[in-house]
Amino acid sequence: MSEGIAFTLNGERVDGAGVDPNTTLLHFLRGSGRTGTKEACAEGECGACAVACVVADGDARSRYQVVNSCLVLLPEVAGAEVWTVEGLRGLANGELHPVQRAMVEHGGSQCGYCTPGFVMTLFARHYARPRPDARSAIAGNLCRCTGYRAILAAAESVSEVAAGDPHAARLERPAPPVTAVRFEAGGASYARPATLAEALAARAAHPDAALLAGGTDLVVERNQDGRHRERWLSLGAIPELSGIDEQGAEFVIGACTTWEAIEAQLGSRVPLFAQLIPLFASPLIRARATIGGNLCTASPVGDAAPVLLALDATLDVASVRGRRRVPVSEWFTGHRRSALAADELLAAVRIPNSPPGAGRFFKVSKRELDDISSVSGAFAVWFDGGVVARARFAYGGVAATPVRATAAEALLVGRRMDAASLRDCRAAAAGAFAPIGDVRASAGYRAAMVAELLAKLWHEVAP
Repeated sequence: MSEGIAFTLNGERVDGAGVDPNTTLLHFLRGSGRTGTKEACAEGECGACAVACVVADGDARSRYQVVNSCLVLLPEVAGAEVWTVEGLRGLANGELHPVQRAMVEHGGSQCGYCTPGFVMTLFARHYARPRPDARSAIAGNLCRCTGYRAILAAAESVSEVAAGDPHAARLERPAPPVTAVRFEAGGASYARPATLAEALAARAAHPDAALLAGGTDLVVERNQDGRHRERWLSLGAIPELSGIDEQGAEFVIGACTTWEAIEAQLGSRVPLFAQLIPLFASPLIRARATIGGNLCTASPVGDAAPVLLALDATLDVASVRGRRRVPVSEWFTGHRRSALAADELLAAVRIPNSPPGAGRFFKVSKRELDDISSVSGAFAVWFDGGVVARARFAYGGVAATPVRATAAEALLVGRRMDAASLRDCRAAAAGAFAPIGDVRASAGYRAAMVAELLAKLWHEVAP
């Protein structure tokens, strides 16, 4: 087991020995002179801090995965291979990389602050791994000068990998494995076990440890509130907690499976996921955010919860005492509280592999993309002929926890989705919740959205 934070940065080994585990990769980079990587929002919304990590793409190849370095604790990259904007130029004999050169030639930089992040995203998501749509490649990067036309022109000019590019050649080799790490400095400790048994033992011994499964929520807390945690337990190196299996009538999703992986493997098979994921943060965040992390934060506005409620998901929970299964409808016990005991870990999420006859996910927010929801709703309806056999109406942002409108669901069973059933279901749902008002939306607006999202469902799927 490694006892330090050694990793490869721009092709050279660096050592973070003695660095507090609460330090982000971004702050380490800037503190060590790699100031091309910028700090702006410190919560993953702008992409100015984007860097590329080499990750596995099958057994023998690898790929570049762009992430927000402001949301990555330094110990999380122990043993990894990381590239920053300085590394793109340095590896090509000091010449500008084709992506950097394209930004210059097309005038893609105005104030320049966002430019390194755009370069890294275009390099990882559009150049080294070409995507047909340059616009989607830069989703998650913000240009405050609004110079997007020139940035898109630069992106479109580098859709082909240059012959002999050493960065492209690097992908023909395997990525570094994610291994076990234990590290302590600055009065704090970090542990990344390699097996579930080791993780459960550590959880039982230190129930106060902060569980790290992506960190896209907890590290924002660290950045914005300055909270210093004395103990971190990372779950990112445990094979039993990652991956997706089809077992009988269910998809079993490891709790540490990222939303990027879920999109790639289940996006075409679970229609509600296909609707949810484009509205779930940005590609840079989805590269690290996990399904288990989203559930364990127990946020009333977490995007995944309504979809999992609508799909009747069940959760596998493990501890040194054994395993148990919890319906997701019983998971949320209060504001930011879940049914997870102090010595337990969420191991997997199970969803049926037969989709409903009609399903919709709607998200109401100030921005269409990359925003926190004011209200969200996930709706699933199963039919027997033209009659509703089962219905699930799940909401986020209207109560202390994500919750279903069970009275409205019951009213629809045995009926057709017509004007009369819509009227009755709207009335039942509107009276089921007493939402609060805050900076995102007033209580009255949220209450109105409960009924209006049902009307939108009927408009889109009713015969």
